[in-house]
Amino acid sequence: MSTERITDDLQRLLSLLPTPVRKVLEQNEQSDQLLEVVLDLGRLPEARYPGRSQPLGDRCLERSDLEEMVDRLGQFGADNRAGIERTLHRISAIRNRRGDVVGLTCRVGRAVFGTVAMVRDLLDSEQSLLLMGRPGVGKTTALREIARVLADDLGKRVVVIDTSNEIAGDGDIPHPAIGRARRMQVARPELQHQVMIEAVENHMPEVIVIDEIGTELEAQAARTIAERGVMLVATAHGNALANLIKNPTLCDLVGGIESVTLGDEEARRRRSQKTVLERAAEPTFPIAIEMHSRHRWAVHDDVARTVDLLLRGQTPRPQERELTEDGGVRLVDAVAPQSLRAPQKRPALAVVPMPDPVAEPVRVSASKDAEKTEGRDPETLQILCCGLSRQRLEEAVRCHRWPVQAVDDLSAADVLLSVRQGLGRQPELRRQAREAGVPILVIKSDSLPQVERALERLLSRRSRPETQSLPPVSAAEPARGDALAALEECRLAVERVVMPEGRPVELLPRSEVVLQMQADLVARYSLRSDVYGPSDQRRLRVFPP
Repeated sequence: MSTERITDDLQRLLSLLPTPVRKVLEQNEQSDQLLEVVLDLGRLPEARYPGRSQPLGDRCLERSDLEEMVDRLGQFGADNRAGIERTLHRISAIRNRRGDVVGLTCRVGRAVFGTVAMVRDLLDSEQSLLLMGRPGVGKTTALREIARVLADDLGKRVVVIDTSNEIAGDGDIPHPAIGRARRMQVARPELQHQVMIEAVENHMPEVIVIDEIGTELEAQAARTIAERGVMLVATAHGNALANLIKNPTLCDLVGGIESVTLGDEEARRRRSQKTVLERAAEPTFPIAIEMHSRHRWAVHDDVARTVDLLLRGQTPRPQERELTEDGGVRLVDAVAPQSLRAPQKRPALAVVPMPDPVAEPVRVSASKDAEKTEGRDPETLQILCCGLSRQRLEEAVRCHRWPVQAVDDLSAADVLLSVRQGLGRQPELRRQAREAGVPILVIKSDSLPQVERALERLLSRRSRPETQSLPPVSAAEPARGDALAALEECRLAVERVVMPEGRPVELLPRSEVVLQMQADLVARYSLRSDVYGPSDQRRLRVFPP
């Protein structure tokens, strides 16, 4: 890549190799592509390059060759790894039952400058970042440059937890590739979680960088650090986010998975089995990156939503990024999330934020001809969710049988529905919505009553210019559908908000007869309620015990 700078100090590694092996490598013109050198007793030495391997010479290695190299290296650590001081090279040993070295893997360490452009915008968000990918894809290299940018360019207090000295090199003085970031070494690999906590308690970091979170204790330490407000940048074992969900040791990094038993009515509403898997908590890492290759990464900018989709059997669509030859980053349109694609231009509409609980109604208008050309029902309200559980929206739609459909493409949306802080995590989506003239509605939370109020207000405002107001329903004979929906709204509010969270909830306006039915239902829970609002907007407020 023309914009990358690579430093590897390869000559210092070659000087440690047996003389015949070193001479063959020095004559090779592709040394800049060398990944590792494998030395096994009684076998030909081997050089490995991306996608291929090459024998080095025609003489098998003898025990004296390995012993000579081990003497030059010095002491191996408890993890059978050694390094060369102030370089990023790593030498790993294979031992027999007696503890003698019978094989060496000499891995070339390179400081690559330029790849941080792939995630430079994510570093400004100050949210914890998790990198995943197969071995050799460049996770540690990316981690090293992220630490340098955070410390030097953004002026953060960065501490690197360097368990095997792979991030900042061997020796007491860290490699210049991590910039002004500080480095804490770990005496034994099983103590990494203790050093992570020690770094927070003793050195006041703003960012902690960790390579290879692999145990349950380290996952728990990561959550503890995140709960203290410290940004984490780490790598984890696994090629993709789906691997972490299936890993019982590390699944807490993405929120943890628990089995939930649903009631009969809830299972029918979801059209699922009574026992389902759900996310147990908020993820330790709100942002995750799958590194498919050194120059192509997939970004999950909302790990919670991605995990929810995977648990429901749906396929998430992360944002695919690719590093171009001129150092820029482009989105790969073939698999990029549709909500981030350039939307079609629409007539300009005002973007009106909706305060708590729901703001003034937003006028939603669209050309009937344009809707027909898009091949969808013009009476259906198309909504794109941002920071909002799509499952919650679909639950409200099923309960009331409203003509509402959730979409993934901003160009097909009539309204962008977001919770507070939702658009703050996706500034690009906010900008595109403004350019396309798509109204943005902001609600306090993604609770079912909040979503129902927003949808009811949107639908009533949308139909008002054409149908004016609907004929009033007789107070003595309320519509059966309205009564059932009102009772269901009341039950969900009591069981999901009032009783577990201990805060009052105000329901939607209803007729006098329906209000009395709701009040009777609340009384069965031994709770108190009261009616508020003018005569045409009377609604029930339910109070906690």
